[in-house]
Amino acid sequence: MPSHHSSDARTIATRVIIALLLVGSGYLVFELGRNHAGYDVIEAADERQAYEDRIVALEGEINALSEEIALLETHRDIDREAYKEVEGSLTELQAKIQEQQDALAFYRGIVSPADGNSGLRVQDFRLSRGGSEREYTIRLVLVQAMKHDRKVSGDVVLQIAGIEDGVEKSYSYADLKPESAESAWAFSFRYFQDFDREVVLPDGFTPERVTLSVESRTRSISSIEESYDWLSSQT
Repeated sequence: MPSHHSSDARTIATRVIIALLLVGSGYLVFELGRNHAGYDVIEAADERQAYEDRIVALEGEINALSEEIALLETHRDIDREAYKEVEGSLTELQAKIQEQQDALAFYRGIVSPADGNSGLRVQDFRLSRGGSEREYTIRLVLVQAMKHDRKVSGDVVLQIAGIEDGVEKSYSYADLKPESAESAWAFSFRYFQDFDREVVLPDGFTPERVTLSVESRTRSISSIEESYDWLSSQT
């Protein structure tokens, strides 16, 4: 007859096998769910690597431009006769460095933000004057930081608060949009999405603050809300 210890060993082995099968089945169900939702592991890894490669390339370009600026500054000090020409080159290079640094900050905000926090965030928000006195363009860039295993979808809800006829007044995007524009402001992306939306302010209304509610409809990805001073947001 088999020993008691042999029976216990078979029981333990059977339980281990069942547990492994359950874990494996759970993982397969998880991957099938992600594939059904349009997630591709290889594609996502390739896209993330492309962003990381771009960060490395931008850092190299910034270093090279900084060295070139240092050399030009030395030449400027040595040869005063060529001052204007060198000064023009310096201005051009400094502008290019700023452009590269802005791009670098953008990609880092997606791959590895400085605060180390993942999830939905507003990467950029700016206001600029439009074609008429009361018309403005809203520039908005949304990103999903660090984790990109699924698309985030939802809606942007914008409110502009200010003073009208001496009393506080608030308008939604639907109240201020041009007639030809859609009222809905939906988003859906894995890495980032940018928007340019027009608003036309009513006569007599003085804007003071803009509130953005970025409302996520994706499970496990939290909604966010940001508030901006109207004047300081203008470019």
